[in-house]
Amino acid sequence: MALDLSAFRTAYDAVIEHALPILWGEHTFVILLGVGLLFTIWTKFIQYRALSHGIGVVRGRYDDRRDPGAINHFQALSAALSATVGLGNIGGVALAIGIGGPGALFWMWIVAILGMAIKSVEVTLAMLHRDTSDPDNPHGGAMWVVTRGWGDRVGGPVRTIAWIVGAIFCVTLLISTMTGGNMFQAWNVANITNEYFGVPQIVSGILLAGLVGMVIIGGIKRIGAVAGRLVPFMCGLYILAAFAVLIVEAANVPALLLAIVRDAFSPTEAGGAFLGATAYYGFTTAMKRALFSNEAGQGSSPIAHSAAKTSEPVREGVVAGLEPFIDTCLVCTLTALVILATGTWNREAVGDYGAEIRIVEVPVLSADGTPALDPETGQPRTGFAVRAPRTLSALPALPAPDAWLPGNRFFLLAEVGEVDRRTGSRLIRIGGEIVRAEESGPGFGAHRDDSPWAKGDLIVRWSDPDGPATIVSTGIYRDFTGAALTGHAFDRAIPGLGKYLVTLACWLFALSTMISWSYYGEQGVIFLAGRRGVLPYKAVFCTLTVVATIPAFIRSDTELGDLADLGTGCMLLANIPIIVLMAPRAMRAFRDYFGRLDRGEMKSHAAPPLVDVVEGRDVE
Repeated sequence: MALDLSAFRTAYDAVIEHALPILWGEHTFVILLGVGLLFTIWTKFIQYRALSHGIGVVRGRYDDRRDPGAINHFQALSAALSATVGLGNIGGVALAIGIGGPGALFWMWIVAILGMAIKSVEVTLAMLHRDTSDPDNPHGGAMWVVTRGWGDRVGGPVRTIAWIVGAIFCVTLLISTMTGGNMFQAWNVANITNEYFGVPQIVSGILLAGLVGMVIIGGIKRIGAVAGRLVPFMCGLYILAAFAVLIVEAANVPALLLAIVRDAFSPTEAGGAFLGATAYYGFTTAMKRALFSNEAGQGSSPIAHSAAKTSEPVREGVVAGLEPFIDTCLVCTLTALVILATGTWNREAVGDYGAEIRIVEVPVLSADGTPALDPETGQPRTGFAVRAPRTLSALPALPAPDAWLPGNRFFLLAEVGEVDRRTGSRLIRIGGEIVRAEESGPGFGAHRDDSPWAKGDLIVRWSDPDGPATIVSTGIYRDFTGAALTGHAFDRAIPGLGKYLVTLACWLFALSTMISWSYYGEQGVIFLAGRRGVLPYKAVFCTLTVVATIPAFIRSDTELGDLADLGTGCMLLANIPIIVLMAPRAMRAFRDYFGRLDRGEMKSHAAPPLVDVVEGRDVE
């Protein structure tokens, strides 16, 4: 029996429609850039301290087994990075470049630099107010900052208000956990696996849910141990592959670096598969994707860092400042350069649709097949549909690894009457998907054509346009969304690299992100309901992993971006006021710590063996 998600889908669409304009208005970008600039100046450019002193801390020169906490600085950074270095670096960057153009990368760099200051402040605050009453399971995050740092200090009714504020943050944390930290990751993995290997999306979802479930049962120590091994391996593997592609495409790199800066301040014209983008759209798209990737200001990674063994809160804050640099300035940049250097973002059509295709006005039918009537006028309703043959033979034959498989999507370019304020052009995409005849259901194809199918033959399911449109040309473009676009970019330079290595990287990145985000959500549940809520929460988490991979749940790159934006926006709305309110306490801690460091009062020792640091043995 097919799972009916229509009610869930209707509610989800309503939330997206009403919430995103509030969460991601112009005020959001002004506030975030302002807070990042404020903290950069207030901390006297903490970014420099992160890139110098922070590296020594991560290397274990200040690790002390007698300090409170459960894991060392390296493992805490790895656990936090395992959440930030995920499909946002592969799929999220692809979304930013694919719809925002080359200039989006420039603004991702700006967000990362300012995000280093924000991340250092919020993690320092979390360390100042964490709960270490259970040494093996420390608790920290914005909910503890506001309750212990404000409510407990003032007391009285303020304590109740502080708990409510902390609870609101935890609710937004759970929203972000289930969307960007879980469903976004699962969908991308299932999509790229289906794109290359034809594996049904839901099969990937079930497998991913099982793997995540086995890890998260062990708590933060197992998560830290897995992350400490997985993050360096997966980052190193991905970085080496990206450099290999850039060496192959070295001749294109100088021109695209100029384009990145130029297009950051000017519109990017449509070309090939790219619909065009205004400078403002490129800027806002980059902001969303960069914040989703490095999580600066969300308040998520302080939860992982709060488990670190240290008696110096600022020390872990400085380590956290490395995250946006590693995540965005290194990994995200390499992904973007590969997509740009290979010409994937504005790629050419793969061939011509070998049949007549047009958009026609058709009657809308109700569920029983009768004409649907307009409730106000009582007249039959009409809509627009694609009229085209449904057989696969109309599509151009493609060699491996691009051969058509069930579930693959494609699009043609069409033109509408009004200019889109985001793209600056009249172009839209009219998409199709390859399905099997027996999966299409009775009545499929009404209003389109009546040609019979051969049983078991592959057929094409078209998505209808929202309004009147005219097909620009019959050139067919493969519809690569998110991680699949990045995989295709690698394949364009070195055939097979995207299919095998990027798919593997996606599984590793998604797994690492999901296990860390599951821990974040667990801490929110503990704050709200205690330990009794943890098991039901983990069951819901794994269930939504599967739900996200149900076919047609997410249907386009725009919907994929909306899913990520919902969770990120909710957390920013809750966390930014908390860290701004409590920032003076962090600044006092910075002045004290760096004063002692500069006077030579900070004790350090020779860096322990790297293997011991990775394994956490230097603090056992």
